[in-house]
Amino acid sequence: MLQAAGARAQDGTTAVLAPVIVEGGQAADGTGVSEVNGVVARKTRTGSKTATDITEVPQAVSVVGREEIDAQGAQKADEALRYTAGVFAQPFGPDSDTNWIFIRGFQATATGIYMDDLQLYSYAFGGFYVDSFGLERIEVLKGPASVLYGGTNPGGMINFVSKRPTFERKRYVETGINDAGNAYLGFDIGDVANNDTVSYRMTGKVGGGNTYSDNQDGWRGFLSPSITWKPDEQTSLTILGNYSHIDENHNGGSFLPYEGTVVDYIDSQGVNHGRIRPDFNPTETSVDLYNREQGSIGYEFEHTFDNQWTVRSNLRYGAAHIKEVNIYPSGWASDAQLTRIDFAHNSKVETLLADNQIEGKVETGPIEHTILAGLDYKYYNIDQVQASAPFGSTPTIDPFDPVYGQPLPPRLTYLNQDLTLRTLGLYGQDQMRFGDGWLVTLNGRYDWSRLETVNGSTDYTNATTRGERSDGSLSGRAGLAYEFANGVTPYASIATFFNPAIGTLADGELFKPEEGVQYEVGVKYRPSFIDGLFTASLFDLTRQNVAVADLATPDLFDQIQTGEVRSRGIELEGKVNVTDDFKLTAAFTAYDIDVTKDTNASLIGKTPFIVPEIFASASADYTFRGGWYDGIIVGGGVRYIGSSWADNANTLKVPAVTLADLKLGYKRDNWGVDLNVTNLFDKTYVSSCQGELVCSYGEGRSFKFKAHTSW
Repeated sequence: MLQAAGARAQDGTTAVLAPVIVEGGQAADGTGVSEVNGVVARKTRTGSKTATDITEVPQAVSVVGREEIDAQGAQKADEALRYTAGVFAQPFGPDSDTNWIFIRGFQATATGIYMDDLQLYSYAFGGFYVDSFGLERIEVLKGPASVLYGGTNPGGMINFVSKRPTFERKRYVETGINDAGNAYLGFDIGDVANNDTVSYRMTGKVGGGNTYSDNQDGWRGFLSPSITWKPDEQTSLTILGNYSHIDENHNGGSFLPYEGTVVDYIDSQGVNHGRIRPDFNPTETSVDLYNREQGSIGYEFEHTFDNQWTVRSNLRYGAAHIKEVNIYPSGWASDAQLTRIDFAHNSKVETLLADNQIEGKVETGPIEHTILAGLDYKYYNIDQVQASAPFGSTPTIDPFDPVYGQPLPPRLTYLNQDLTLRTLGLYGQDQMRFGDGWLVTLNGRYDWSRLETVNGSTDYTNATTRGERSDGSLSGRAGLAYEFANGVTPYASIATFFNPAIGTLADGELFKPEEGVQYEVGVKYRPSFIDGLFTASLFDLTRQNVAVADLATPDLFDQIQTGEVRSRGIELEGKVNVTDDFKLTAAFTAYDIDVTKDTNASLIGKTPFIVPEIFASASADYTFRGGWYDGIIVGGGVRYIGSSWADNANTLKVPAVTLADLKLGYKRDNWGVDLNVTNLFDKTYVSSCQGELVCSYGEGRSFKFKAHTSW
């Protein structure tokens, strides 16, 4: 807190100026997209599309700022969310090319990831990868977000907020290496020009080397230029660009059977082979590849009129080309031999997203309204070819004594598809404040969506099939809250959602969108005596039109949309900047996730695989001051990942694990060094199983060293 003292006037008297008070984090965090003070954010745009205090959003919201990302030593976006309530990150271990995230029990990677409020939609293997070094903050809105963003994962959404120009001179460079030999160099450069009406920023990173998996290496890099033109306080235009490239081969430690990972593998002769090593890699490096080329360009425009009404226009075009060849296991073939699948795809993606808004304040008697209205458009196209060798033709491999280099059979194309999804949405929001503390939020939205598919000829058929489906979907949200003078804000909300589903029924019709509803109550507390934020939420979320097996047809792969899953739970989270040098976080999540409708009656009442129903975490970060130890940093955390089911029949369980992380660092003036140790005690554990044949090891102990400087 800063407060102005008295100033001496020209006549020699002392003139007392009005105090200027800057609360920690308020100035920097006022826009909802700028840097977070320590671990405590104040504003967010994700829950309302307007810069709103987190306590005023009638759903649970978590924000992980740049400082917290760095404190964790997170090199990927999903790593940065391991201490966030309601989020189960890295379910398939340290996957190097995808940020895997589940929110409130449902997978968010495909339809729940956004960047700068515009969706990063993904289908099959056609998505976009985001490097965490280019982010200012990561925001999590828990529960349905369709009313603001259209078709979205029902459990919640992640919004990556890019680093952007700050109208300040910035010179920052960091370099790091881990104990596997993977090194990188990152830079963040910015400045102002044209009499302070233009600000620019260039962020980039390049790195590569070996990894913790056998026979995996490669390199990657990205470059993100941005420029803001602000001719006056009422107008701004920001251009955001990105180019990313990844060239590597696949890691191991995943797609492994339950026997041999969670439990020992005992062959038919009764010989106990123990567990497969987490760093075992089943692929063939002579053919394996992962190549990603992607880019995007977009703008954010905002103008506030003299009557205080504001118009905004956001747009982004993106394109990606992803090619993969991967040989991965698919269960035991015979004694100590794993079957393998030789798979390849070539996917080209194009997206165009636009969101236009108008926002203003009006008063009707004692009620103050913040009105938001908008029209957004989403276009997603994927042109993909998938191929694999016939099942059973790829040579097996012994994971305990692997021999590589066996001849591989040719792959055959089984999918040649061009798919386009278009959505147009009209939405409105009214945030009402009245009665010295009452807050009411009302939202409504209608979406028109159209899905088109063209399946061309393959090595199995010369036929071309087409499919089309158009839908209209209505979603809404109503929230009620009351702000007490002591900083406590209880709230309640109800929200409906929809999410376009891609698939084909037995009769050839395309899937209709998934739908559902969530009820949520909670309390948010921002105390006045310390810079902190505490939240507690209870929710009941139902997901309908879930695709399940169609038992009325002989084809085992036919599906019908009669399934339903219900997720209920409690989430607790606290973040505190005790001082500028001492920060604490804590989170606890407990779920009850059940299948409530399914064509297989034996699955009703069971819990879907992958997601643990209990997980918790706590972290601390302390910088010493004074004497010879000034600038020494000690931090770390503890994560508890509860048990989960390996199969939907709930007969096989993945055990719980408790992990510890450590941070040691030193910072003096404009330079510093950090050492982060993940999984300090090197516990070998399985993070999740997606069936009996698809289990993934969690990240083992890793040492990450970083040196950084600014000027």
